[in-house]
Amino acid sequence: MNLWELTAPCHFGTEAVLKREILDLGYEVTKVEDGRVTFEADAQGVADANLFLRTTERVLLKVGEVKAETFDELFEKTKALPWENYIPKNGKFWVAKANSIKSKLFSPSDIQSIMKKAMVERLKTVYHRERFEETGAEYPIRISILKDEVLIGLDTSGVSLHKRGYQMTAPAPITETLASALILFTPWKKDRILVDPFCGSGTFPIEAAMLAANMAPGMKRHFLAEKWENLIPIRHFQDAKEEAADLVDLSVETDIQGYDIDGEIIKAARANAK
Repeated sequence: MNLWELTAPCHFGTEAVLKREILDLGYEVTKVEDGRVTFEADAQGVADANLFLRTTERVLLKVGEVKAETFDELFEKTKALPWENYIPKNGKFWVAKANSIKSKLFSPSDIQSIMKKAMVERLKTVYHRERFEETGAEYPIRISILKDEVLIGLDTSGVSLHKRGYQMTAPAPITETLASALILFTPWKKDRILVDPFCGSGTFPIEAAMLAANMAPGMKRHFLAEKWENLIPIRHFQDAKEEAADLVDLSVETDIQGYDIDGEIIKAARANAK
């Protein structure tokens, strides 16, 4: 059984809630930092984290963590990582996002370009080919640099996990992940009333209802890693979805109320809740 380090980014200040969620899933938390929680898990853990975690934006599979103060150093250290353990010959790979805080390397576009070149050079050597068709599954990479420490992770989620899979028909000023975190910070339980006097398109009431009925937030959507046949057998996602379906309790009785001054947005909230 291969154990990976997974990193779950979250809103600043909600790390404690996310940590508790991860521990409740049965996985070991190894580090809690501002805006992210790192934990150890196997292939099943990748599926479980994507499907069940309510307060993270995505789940990243850590490829490596290096220190780089120059672009040459970044290139060489990226090239030295075992990319062949993660990306197959036909995999489509690119640096989807790079952010840098208090570091000598501060240009996201340059970071993205240089790291992609380094990955290509590594895979050329391993796979003995000059060109990559990139016609297979997608393997986007996300980079976070803080004080010259570069965290490199594969994005297993794809579309941000705040997208629960139901269609929002009105703009929401708060994400579903943050709404869930705020609810989990409170002492609210399903046997207590919850009232949102400015519910907008229904984010708080819907997240509360899903909590009350024990509905996994990822039940109605798909994830990039479902297509990573070289790393994660599809049965792990199937098992997670079956478990999620078994846990749903539609017999729950709860009192959740949402109000808004805008009649049209109340219609949107009702549609989203349905």
